[in-house]
Formats: sequence, C-alpha cells, structure tokens
Amino acid sequence: MTRPGGAPALHQQLEYTARLLMAVRGGASLPDALQQVPAPIRAGCQALGFHVMRWRGSAEAARDTLVTRKPAAEVDALLTCALALMWPADAPPYTAHVLVDEAVKCASRLAPHSKGFVNAVLRNALRQGQNLRQAVAQSLQGRHNHPAWWVQRLQRDWPAHAADILQAAQAHPPMTLRAHARHGGLPALGPALDAAGVAWGTVKLPHAALTSPGPAPALPQCAVLTRALPVDQIPGFAQGHWSVQDAAAQLAAPLLLQGLERAGHADGRRPRVLDACAAPGGKTAHLLELAELDLWALDADAQRLVRVGDNLRRLSLPWATGGATAVLKAADARAVASWWDGQPFDAVLLDAPCSASGIVRRHPDARWLRRDSDIAALARLQAELLDALWPLVRPGGCLLYATCSVFKDEGIHQIDAFLQRQGLPSRILDPASPGHLLPLVDNPSSGVERTPGRPDPACDGFFYALLHKP
Repeated sequence: MTRPGGAPALHQQLEYTARLLMAVRGGASLPDALQQVPAPIRAGCQALGFHVMRWRGSAEAARDTLVTRKPAAEVDALLTCALALMWPADAPPYTAHVLVDEAVKCASRLAPHSKGFVNAVLRNALRQGQNLRQAVAQSLQGRHNHPAWWVQRLQRDWPAHAADILQAAQAHPPMTLRAHARHGGLPALGPALDAAGVAWGTVKLPHAALTSPGPAPALPQCAVLTRALPVDQIPGFAQGHWSVQDAAAQLAAPLLLQGLERAGHADGRRPRVLDACAAPGGKTAHLLELAELDLWALDADAQRLVRVGDNLRRLSLPWATGGATAVLKAADARAVASWWDGQPFDAVLLDAPCSASGIVRRHPDARWLRRDSDIAALARLQAELLDALWPLVRPGGCLLYATCSVFKDEGIHQIDAFLQRQGLPSRILDPASPGHLLPLVDNPSSGVERTPGRPDPACDGFFYALLHKP
C-alpha cells in the first residue's frame, strides 16, 4: 500500500529499514545495504536508516529495559527501529499513534506472530515516557548513542570536549561545496548559485575546532549551502564547476602545496607528487585544480580508483595518458617495489585509512561497524604506510599525513611514534599543521547565512601533520 501521490507507507519503509539494521548488525555498511532496497522506496529508507543509526544506542537501551528476553532477529530489528523513531524526545519524526500503528502493520508482514508483542512493547514505551528515558540515560551507549568503548576513548582523548563531540555526531551535516579554481573559484561561480535561488555562505573553520594555537586556516574555495540539494540541482555541477567536499577536507591540498612551496624547485620542473590513498579522488582533484603537477594517484582498490578517474573527467582535469598531469595506479602503497619507478617524490599526501570517527555525522553506521580492537589494527596500517612512503620523499620534500579521525591513536600519537621510530626531530613538523580538528562550532547556529559574524558550521573531524624531510 502507498500513500496518495505514490509515496510508500511508513510500514513498508519500516520493513526495509529493519532489514537495513540487520545488515549493518551483520557487518555491512549502510550504503551497501541500501543498494538492496527497491529504488522507489530507497530514499525514504535511507532517511529512516540514518535516523536509526543516530539513535540506535538509545533504542537498544530502551529495548533492554522493556524486554526481558531478546526476540528473534527480525522482530528485534523492527522494535529497535520503532524505538529509535521515538527519539529525540522533544521532536520525534512521527506522532506516537502513527508510529505504533505502522510498526504493528509492519510486524504483520515481517513476522505475523509478533504483532501483539510489538504492540505491547511500544505502548509500554509510551506509557513509561520520562521514566524510560531516564533508564536509557544510565548507560553510556544509551545516553550518547555510540558504543561504550567509543565514548570512553573520546573521554580519554578529549576530556573537555568529549560530550560536545558526541553531541555533534547526532547533527545533520551541512552540504559543503568546493568551487573549481580553474573556473574562477567562488567569485566567478557563486553568482550562479544566487541566480538559481540557492542560499549559501562562505565559511572558515570555527575556532572551537582547532586544538592547536594560531589563526583558522583560510578556505577560499569553500561554500556551504543553507539546505542540502541533489547535485543535479546545483548550477554548474555537471559542468565540473563544483565538488562536494567538507571544509576540513579542503585543507589537504593547500597544506601540501604550502609544503611544496617551502621545498622549492630551482630546476623549473613540475613538482612530482604522490596521492597514496586517493579514492574517491576529492583531494587528488583539488591538487590538480590548484597547481601544475606530475601527480600519481594510488589506491589499493581498483574499483574505487575508477571513481577517481570519473571525478577528474567531470572536472575536466587531464590524466592517464601522454603529457597528462595525473596517472592512476591500482596498488597497495606499502608494496613499494610493485609500483614505484625509483624516482623520489617532492611531496606525498597520505590520507590514510582510519576509523572515520571524525565523519560519523555523515556516516552514522560507522560507529556501529567499528570495534575497539579495530583502532589498534588501523594504527598499525597507518604506521606501515608512513614507514613505507617516507623513504620515497626527496630530501627537502614533504609528506602530509591525514586521517578523518578524532582519535589520538590515529593522529598525534601516530605522528609522535613515527618520529621516534625514524629518529626524527620534532622540528620537522610544520607549525602550520593544524593537528586535530574537532567537529565543533564556536556557538550554536540554526542556519547558514552570508552575514559577517555569524557562527560557521562545524567541520568534520580531521587530523593533519605536515612533515618536512631533512
């Protein structure tokens, strides 16, 4: 059954959303699981799925309070989804009676024997109200909607900021664009947004995001939309005028080029640059928009490397064959002998695989897919990449290490350990390195305006360390 106008009924969406939750519990990412949802219902299920992932901790804590014995997997998934839709308590997305009625209809399709059970549990949740919310808040996972180990790690790494970081992960992220520098940047491309009635504003990193002293880095190509739009509604997107890229990620290319400028090129040749973990190609493209480079883009996943080429084509950035500015290679960057030609690089960008703990507002399933033990495994991989790529940098060159993580084991602790292993002095770390960027704002803001003095939206959590080779 569908609603007037063809919109799918909530109980239909709940059925598929419950299946999405079961897939994530089984280790699948939410985007991958969404590909199995029929196209007509996918957009609605995506919105529900993201909501469930944001409020899964509260929902599971509520279920544990309400149910003495955990039900079958499909019934448990439906209950968890329905309970998640009772949060946030001050603004749930559906009225109570609609949610319960639609969940019971879904149960009759998903597991007919469970109709009475689902109805009883949800109505009990409504009756308990504030008492249930107080019980949920007694657990770290229920209070913060992240696994307990994640909360504890943040509390250890950022005792003064942990609560704000966790709260920020519950917010919907802004849609942030990067204006193509070779098409004139914001001065040339911004008026097309205005003419189309797309509200936007320039942005800088909020001071609260910076954990190291100094002014906020400039973001001259960055535009943030007041309201997210499908990319086909952004004027000039198909023509390559814009890329979707968070403000924090837009720092990578300027930082690396700043390191190159310090290194110098007396012979007048194009700088030779390696983007070691390039896919999906946002930073690769940004480098090529800003400078004439002999750039190698590596990624261990050949399929994801295809997306790099697609992005470069859309942005009209040459690559791959004779005289091009970029060459794409599918290879594990650690296996240097399998891909390197023996010529040193002037600069290396290592945007290393990580926990994605800095971007969970965009990917709320990531917090549930990770385990505490994964952080140590990822830190080992990052160390292996650093050790493998540092010898490829020419003396006087630079390496920019980056992760979209707020965990110190993937950031400053990783760099400290690298310097000790290599016997390098701390002075090779460029003072322009922003270090850890936290996903925080200076002051809360309900929207984005082009008015000076208004708070800038939170950036994603990131870490950057620019290292100069002696």
